[in-house]
Amino acid sequence: MSAPIRVATRPIPGQKPGTSGLRAKTRVFMQPHYLENFVEAVWAGLGGIAGKTLVLGGDGRYFNDRAAQVIMRMAAASGASRVIVGQNGLLSTPAASHLIRTRGADGGVILSASHNPGGKDGDLGVKVNISNGGPAPEAVTARIHAATQALEQYLIVESQDLDLARPGRQRLAETVIEVVDPVADYADLMERLFDFSAMRALIADGFSLRFDAMHAVTGPYAIEILERRLGAEPGSVINAVPLSDFGGGHPDPNPIWAKALHDAVFAPQAPDLAAASDGDGDRNMILGRGIYVSPSDSLAVLAAHAHLAPGYAGGLAGVARSMPTSTAVDRVAAARGLPCYATPTGWKYFGNLLDAGRVTLCGEESFGTGSDHVPEKDGLWAVLMWLNILAATGKSVAAILHDHWAEFGRTYYSRHDYEALDADVAQALIEDLRSSLPGLAGDDAGPLRVSRAEDFAYTDPVDGSSSTGQGIEITFEGGARAVLRLSGTGTEGATLRLYLERYSPDDPSLDPQAALTPVITAVEALTGLTCRTGRTAADVIT
Repeated sequence: MSAPIRVATRPIPGQKPGTSGLRAKTRVFMQPHYLENFVEAVWAGLGGIAGKTLVLGGDGRYFNDRAAQVIMRMAAASGASRVIVGQNGLLSTPAASHLIRTRGADGGVILSASHNPGGKDGDLGVKVNISNGGPAPEAVTARIHAATQALEQYLIVESQDLDLARPGRQRLAETVIEVVDPVADYADLMERLFDFSAMRALIADGFSLRFDAMHAVTGPYAIEILERRLGAEPGSVINAVPLSDFGGGHPDPNPIWAKALHDAVFAPQAPDLAAASDGDGDRNMILGRGIYVSPSDSLAVLAAHAHLAPGYAGGLAGVARSMPTSTAVDRVAAARGLPCYATPTGWKYFGNLLDAGRVTLCGEESFGTGSDHVPEKDGLWAVLMWLNILAATGKSVAAILHDHWAEFGRTYYSRHDYEALDADVAQALIEDLRSSLPGLAGDDAGPLRVSRAEDFAYTDPVDGSSSTGQGIEITFEGGARAVLRLSGTGTEGATLRLYLERYSPDDPSLDPQAALTPVITAVEALTGLTCRTGRTAADVIT
């Protein structure tokens, strides 16, 4: 094996990690030096990797196999002691997080662009996790970004491709490459958290379920857990084989991109529980016979019922939500006497709260829910938590949801995404609204009156770190709310996300979009969104 090669390079603009690592078009990552530059910067951001253990895996999208080989060769060149990689390069994000923790690794690299489309013309991402299993915090991503701007070389070893199809150990230079079963440890963890006996009995009694893996990474996990360990009918997991282009689909578990599953619960012979997960397995959509569960409602329901699962029988230390997520969980926390935190968007902001034992359950409106079992959101975990609740209560999904609204009231909620906007137009809209914030309180906005308007800032209660400019939050008299922010997960133009909510203490039967019409009208009055963007409707409404 030859010595490491020093390859001369120069900084490549635009390699600033976002809330979920670096994302770009797949063809961009395939350009000479692009991936290598960023990986070398990751090593710098982690303080070097000589003598360290890393976990490596991804969702199987196009170019992941090549990227994994490059990353292993670069890890070996920089003196890593061990790289633990999922068989065939596959690891869901929550499984990778769990593996980092159980194996005492110093961090990990996850190859995924989450819910973004795959294939050669799709998207790719490189996400960095630290030793607690959670996403790299801002201090680490700032070091990574700084390193990308000063690179002059990167190190790599020459090698034949390693065989990742067979579990076992092999050597690359002085580095041990350990290929592991990507599913087993994670499935064992789920069996410790939930009452598999009760869920098996429920399914054996005729309860039907359908899980759409969207040709992404959760297929093998769902087959093992739902069909093999819990006894669901073979074929209950659909689109189960991970494909490099996700079968030409969009691996985003929402009513738009998982429309067939959404339609199935409103059709004859609907399953009792239906669910979907995304590209890397950290998001979830929950549905029941005749009903769709919004992610914000799902978080609130799980907070109210988590004690029914063995792993949470002692109760919750507290709950946390991203600021744009609806305040439905806040009402559960208030009723149960639990601390409740609102953080910026991005799972990394939950990490300190989880590690400090301040919260047990976290969630985002973007179909992400999780707990302190791993410091990542976890799609299949959320499905199993719902299944455990259904088994423990004997109720349907619809009954659980309607009983929840009867107890806590209903928070109508929706997110409107305006995708691939002209970046300058989107940025100007946000900046103009931001500049008007100081004088908005007390002003009329269409049919509503503004009670509070601010640019959300967050001070971490654990370490005192602060984050500003995290989204514009406008609250109206009567409790309605709107949030506007530019997303950091797109790879083309700008995505403007508009989050809308309105609380009703005693009328849970309205159509959500109709209930939110006054809030939509108020936002239009404040921003002139239609005229400025040329869009008469959002591209995606969830």
